Amino acid sequence: MKAAVATPNGLEIRDVPRPSPKPNEVLVRVRAASLNRADLTAARGAAHASHGAAGSPIGLDWAGEVLETGREVKGIKAADRVMCTGIGGYAEYAVCDRGRVVPMPAQGLTFEQAAALPLAAITMHDAVVTNGRLKPGESVLIQGASSGVGLMGLQIAWLMGANPVIGSSTNEARRSRLKDYGADMVINSNDPGWPDEVLKATAGNGVNLIIDQISGGVAIQNMKAAAVLARIVNVGRLGGQKGEFDFDLHALKRIDYIGVTFRTRSIDEVREIVRRMRADLDEAIAAGKIRLPIDKVFPLDQAAAAHAHMRANQHFGKILLVP
Repeated sequence: MKAAVATPNGLEIRDVPRPSPKPNEVLVRVRAASLNRADLTAARGAAHASHGAAGSPIGLDWAGEVLETGREVKGIKAADRVMCTGIGGYAEYAVCDRGRVVPMPAQGLTFEQAAALPLAAITMHDAVVTNGRLKPGESVLIQGASSGVGLMGLQIAWLMGANPVIGSSTNEARRSRLKDYGADMVINSNDPGWPDEVLKATAGNGVNLIIDQISGGVAIQNMKAAAVLARIVNVGRLGGQKGEFDFDLHALKRIDYIGVTFRTRSIDEVREIVRRMRADLDEAIAAGKIRLPIDKVFPLDQAAAAHAHMRANQHFGKILLVP
C-alpha cells in the first residue's frame, strides 16, 4: 500500500506492507486523514511517544470503511463507516484499536468531514469536561481557538452550557470567524491588555476555566485572567514549552493547573476517554451541532506540501489528506 512515512528528511511516499489487525483491532480503508501539529515533529522521525518511528506511517486520526476485524472485536463489522484515532492514518489502510473506533452517523457527514473530528473531539472533551470539570453557567477561555482542536473546544464549551465562551487568536481574520463556532467574545493573545478584557467580561471575577494550547508566554496572563478556584488545563505548548510562572498568584487564586497528554495514557484510559466523549457528543455530531471547517484537502502523495501548509500557520480549521 502507499503511505506517507517519517524520515529524517521529512515525509516520503513509500510502498509499505498493509497492516493486519490484532485480535482487538480493526483494519480500515482510509478515505481521508487529518493533519495535527504533532505530525510535524513525527514526520522528521522524532518520535512523539510511539508516533513517528522512522520509516513508519504517521497520522493520528482518519475516517474510512472497515475491511476486517480482529477476533475479539464486537459490534463492528466489515463495510461500517467509521472515524478512528491511533497511528498510521497517512496511508491507504490503517489499523485502529476497537475502543478508538467511532461509528459515523448514518447520514450528514462525508469522509472528509468525519476525519476532521475524532482526535479534536476526544482531546477537547477530555480537557473541557473531564479535567476542566466545566459546570453550566461557568465562563471558559480557549487559548488558540482558531485551530481545529480550539474550534472544537469552543463548541463543546457552548454545548455544555458555558457562559461566556471566550476564544483567542492572534490573527484578525480568524478572530472574526470564531463567533460562528460558539465564541461569545474574542481576544488577541498578543495584546498585553487581554486579561483586563476578560476580567471586564466576567464582572471582575475572572474566568472559571482556561484551556491553554499556547503556554509559554501566556502563563502569567492566564492566572491574571482566572477566577479564584479556576482551573487551567494545559493541552498544548504552541507558544513555548517553558516560561515564567508566578507561584504567588497561582497560590493566591488557588488555581488548579492541570497538564494533559495522550502520550502517557494506557489503552484502557484512552478507551474510557472515547466512551465519555461519545456519551456527551454523539447526538450533537449526528445532528450537525458540532463541526469543523476544512481548510484544504491534499492528495496523499502531496503530504509534504500539506505539512508545509500547516507550518505556514495561515489555515483556519483542518487540513486533510485523501489517498
